[in-house]
Amino acid sequence: MHAPINHRKIMKFNCLGLLLLVALLTGFRAQAAGSGWDDWKGLLGNWVAADSAGKPGKASGGDCSFTMELQGAMIVRKNHAGYPATKDRPASNHDDLMVIFHRGDAVRAAYYDSEGHEINYSAAFKASEKSWTFLSDSTPGAPRYRLTYTQASPTELKLRFEVAAPDKPDAFHTYIEATLKRPVTSTKP
Repeated sequence: MHAPINHRKIMKFNCLGLLLLVALLTGFRAQAAGSGWDDWKGLLGNWVAADSAGKPGKASGGDCSFTMELQGAMIVRKNHAGYPATKDRPASNHDDLMVIFHRGDAVRAAYYDSEGHEINYSAAFKASEKSWTFLSDSTPGAPRYRLTYTQASPTELKLRFEVAAPDKPDAFHTYIEATLKRPVTSTKP
């Protein structure tokens, strides 16, 4: 004969397990939503290209935004640049999306663009320079990328995008430089 099933103990055990799970998930959500992004708040908002220079040419215009998403668990950057026609190519547009997230104590980013590129970055904030740097993972036989935003003022960012050849993954050369400004909001009476 089997021992009688104690439904009360099973119910207590299930309730305790459920409470533990809720506490763990709530703690994770609070940690993700509230911590770790203080150094990144200077990037948040909308930015418009004020000028740009570099090779292969100058963008005729562009803008980007950095927004907190998923209840503060990550930052999403959306970027757009337009390039005028030249004698060698027609006018074109470039759009990309970058998701910036915490992986343990590290900040990582995943980049995707309209040209089919996918780039994985490590990311860091350097307080002494007021800069945010995204450094692509080193992959044998592939170029390496470094994207840096430097805060010149609360309303101005300097952008530098650099590329290193596959055979010299730490020898970066500037590909694009630009100044980004917060757009002025109109105040109509």
